Amino acid sequence: MKKVILLLTSFISVTAFSQENVNSSSDAKFGIKGGLNYTTVTKGDFEEGLDPRTSFHIGFVGEIPLIDKAISLQPELLYSRQGFENNFVFLGTNYKEEYQVDYINLPVLLKLHAGNVLSFEVGPQFGLKINEKVVSNNTEVDRNDINEFDTALAGGVSLNFEEFFISGRYTYSLNEIIKDSNSKNSVFQVGVGFRF
Repeated sequence: MKKVILLLTSFISVTAFSQENVNSSSDAKFGIKGGLNYTTVTKGDFEEGLDPRTSFHIGFVGEIPLIDKAISLQPELLYSRQGFENNFVFLGTNYKEEYQVDYINLPVLLKLHAGNVLSFEVGPQFGLKINEKVVSNNTEVDRNDINEFDTALAGGVSLNFEEFFISGRYTYSLNEIIKDSNSKNSVFQVGVGFRF
């Protein structure tokens, strides 16, 4: 719980600091966003690659103009369901394990506007694991294989309209995700958002 509060405090601090550093004519906007996740982890030390898991993300988004309408800061606070599947054969029997890993993610992105509609976003993302569940052949297994924190790089593109936007993004971990495996989170996201 303390870690979730720390991430919430970080989101509020980034937003407040950014607002203090823009002039009064700037128009900061806030909203909500959500969409689909297509997630897996890189091969790492595994002999075979792991299969992807499809789930969702949802959360809050801010946009604070920095340089007129060309560059802005976009902090977000997202609940993101991630994970992967591991399908393997042992003694002639097929096994399927689904790792369901939930994160609270805090991306802090620099948003570069290319005209009135198109924009590009890039920056770091900080994640805190809040839940880990492994389902093996329809039975829940008690495991603790996933590291608590995920630091990643994020990059994406958005189509921006008056009150809503459509976005696509890819994030890739900088640190190891599964203990002693050298594997990293690899996440594709598509979604929509609404600004107020």
